[in-house]
Amino acid sequence: MNIEAFLKALQATALAEKIREALFVFPMLEATHVIGLALVFGTIAIIDLRLIGLASSQRSFKRMYSDILKWTWGAFALTAVTGALMFITNATVYYHNFYFRTKMLLLVLAGINMGVFELTLGRKVDSWDKSPSAPTLGRAVGVLSICLWITVIFMGRMIGFTTTRAAVAAPPPAGVNFDDFLNTPGPPPAPPKK
Repeated sequence: MNIEAFLKALQATALAEKIREALFVFPMLEATHVIGLALVFGTIAIIDLRLIGLASSQRSFKRMYSDILKWTWGAFALTAVTGALMFITNATVYYHNFYFRTKMLLLVLAGINMGVFELTLGRKVDSWDKSPSAPTLGRAVGVLSICLWITVIFMGRMIGFTTTRAAVAAPPPAGVNFDDFLNTPGPPPAPPKK
């Protein structure tokens, strides 16, 4: 199966159709995704700023890291699930979107950056745990991490600006409008012309 056929099959699933057809499901997924991403970035920023030596420099890195990381992973799982659910609603459009692809690449780079830290300074944390900042490599990892995550957020926002209504199948029925949904009276009819 080629990628195009897979993407079309993905967005044709019952779950994708239910999300697309429900009035509030996609906006709720999007809001939850943004809240999760804010938690991911916020918790990672605390760790990164500690690595750099700009915040919490009097605290033990090891203790702070272990207290915060569980929240980071929980928030990341939330954003991954909500992001995947949003993706399946319009998979062919998202897959070909420059900002979506860039965001995915940046997430991979952020993971590699974290892996570098874990495999190097993370294994020697006892030697610098009480220092106001990490050694040079740790500070570099922290700066790079903050830059990557800010760019991830920016790319995610750009996805919304560049994919809105990109693959709308058909216009809504002619007799349906937002005023009908809210049961508000429309403008009064125009008087007949003489």
